[in-house]
Amino acid sequence: MTDLSQALFAPRGVALVGASADPAKNNSRAQRLLLREGFKGRIVPVNPGRSEVMGLPAVADIREAGDAIDHAFIMVPSSAVLKAVEGCCEIGVKVATIFSAGFAEAGEEGAVLQRRIVETARAGGLRLVGPNCLGLLSVPDRLALTLNVAIEAEELKPGWLGMVSQSGSMMGALFSRAAARGLGFSRMVSVGNECDLGVGELTELLVEDPETRMVLLFLETFRDADRLAAAARRAHELGKPIIAYKLGRSELGRRLALSHTGAMVGGDELASAFFRDHGILRVETLEALVELPRLILGHRPPRGRRLSALTATGGGAAMVIDRLGLMGDELLPPPEDMRARLAEKTIEVSDAPLIDLPMGMSGPERFSLVLRELVASDHSDAVVAVLGSGARTDAARAIAHIAPALPSPRPLAVFAAPQADETLRRMDEAGIAAFRTPESCADAVHTYLSWRAPRDLGADLTPGETDAAARKLADAPPGALNELEACAVFATLGIEPPGAAVVATPDEVGDFAGPVAVKLLSPDILHKTDAGLVRLNIEGRDAIRATVAELLAKAREGFPQARIDGVLVAPMHRGLQEVILGYREDAEVGPIILLGMGGVMAELKRSFSVRLAPVGLDEARAMIAELPELKLIQGFRGLPRGDVDALARAIRSLSLLATLPGRPVQEAEINPLIIRAEGQGAVAVDGLLVPR
Repeated sequence: MTDLSQALFAPRGVALVGASADPAKNNSRAQRLLLREGFKGRIVPVNPGRSEVMGLPAVADIREAGDAIDHAFIMVPSSAVLKAVEGCCEIGVKVATIFSAGFAEAGEEGAVLQRRIVETARAGGLRLVGPNCLGLLSVPDRLALTLNVAIEAEELKPGWLGMVSQSGSMMGALFSRAAARGLGFSRMVSVGNECDLGVGELTELLVEDPETRMVLLFLETFRDADRLAAAARRAHELGKPIIAYKLGRSELGRRLALSHTGAMVGGDELASAFFRDHGILRVETLEALVELPRLILGHRPPRGRRLSALTATGGGAAMVIDRLGLMGDELLPPPEDMRARLAEKTIEVSDAPLIDLPMGMSGPERFSLVLRELVASDHSDAVVAVLGSGARTDAARAIAHIAPALPSPRPLAVFAAPQADETLRRMDEAGIAAFRTPESCADAVHTYLSWRAPRDLGADLTPGETDAAARKLADAPPGALNELEACAVFATLGIEPPGAAVVATPDEVGDFAGPVAVKLLSPDILHKTDAGLVRLNIEGRDAIRATVAELLAKAREGFPQARIDGVLVAPMHRGLQEVILGYREDAEVGPIILLGMGGVMAELKRSFSVRLAPVGLDEARAMIAELPELKLIQGFRGLPRGDVDALARAIRSLSLLATLPGRPVQEAEINPLIIRAEGQGAVAVDGLLVPR
């Protein structure tokens, strides 16, 4: 253990600041738990009004606690927390967990107090958990520094699950739900406001903890995404899966965004991209958060999303399989050689994807023979077994259907269609991944099948390929770039610009024959189509001159404060498809790249793919494959093929903004990028770039 882990989870002594002997008060619970569980270190209650609390000598101030106090649990009103933190610093306490509320979550006054506490703690070498948190558990060390009622109601059963929760109450809820399924925890931490120690750093500690084989996260937002990403990658190296359940959809980035990209993609999509690209499994149901761990224990990310299934009840299986099919997972029929082997044992199965053993032929011997074949075969990545009504009345017989197939070289999920609590309990004891509902079973299996190893975010860079973009951005004027300047930056990354000319007055219009696009050029008017400052398919010199004059007059009247850099006159570009490419530095998850359907459809139809940036060409092609509309330019029903390779190169190129030193770009967007016929490239018709 590191010094920090030792102080957090296995301290030599703890001080309970604000301890109470009144069993009706919350502040008494931590000491009751420590005594009940047999914590071996010193316990020092701190209460200025008592010399003894629950049979232990008490002190009036933490400065009187003496030596070997590694961890303080602070339960006093917010106004008294600073004094307690100062006392911790004076006697060399290493960690303080602050239960007290009334800080940043309560408004600006509380935020100011929280900042003072953090500054004081940092100056004194003290690390903080919280404030506004329900504490932590370290079951191997019998350390229960929490005021959670649900945890007091349960036995602290040792286990291999670690957990970090941004919700204090959910720490207790998950503890009790896991206990009901026979699972125990190693360490659990409620982080509260995360003023110092956050989810990422605590996950790092749990990943390195020898008592922890898997980490559960209950999240509402991302506060230290970089550290969480690093922890997830280390977890993959060590074979310790991280499973996340995330609430909330961050609207902050969308409100502040200047691009269509910001309006299209929200916090939930970004969270999914973050989890996927860093190898974190994301479940959709709370039940699956508790039930998934047994399914994936000892397994690595699968090769694909292929599934095989065996059932003794068609209806029960359909509830699971239908849901998996809707989520895009593939149910495969048994291979021919497997069918032949089973036929030799007088078990006839068809080539239908679902193996449904009829009533009277689904006894334990036959069921387990088929199941052993399925789990041994590498034609699928996971196996689902569904038991019928007998699972409710005969737990031993139900387990006899499954046990002969264990240990399984691939994840095996068992769903008992009836309400079969005893069977579930017995399966839990036997280490079988059993599921209470078809929804949680499907959620868990789909989560496993969607699990990927962390993606290498070091794009396939060629030395020096972004140098020109970095120089051009360094020389750019402050503030948002106009369309011409933005497209010039994109051109340095290999994205074809529109070939436009800028005119300041109608008289500067040259020998344009048309058709042309005429657009006002201003970095202060970002969505010019919405403002009526774009004209398309203008032909003839006189018509172009008149349009230039019209747009200049309209802009000066409608946007008197805007900087007007002239009017852009560009040839009309035509192609087979229009897309939007967007880049954004997200406040929570970092740089992202988005591909969506472009032009005026960008915000009308939510069809897009998003990744953390940068991406390589293979990942860019995977993004293209996720948009059904782009099948139209990939030879669908004989339609002309578009330059999909040029589109993949453009996605990769724009994502390289994430690799520039200091990441100087807040947002960038091409809308539309026009994709021409195969071999003819793609052109950025309109551009936006906003420096950080």
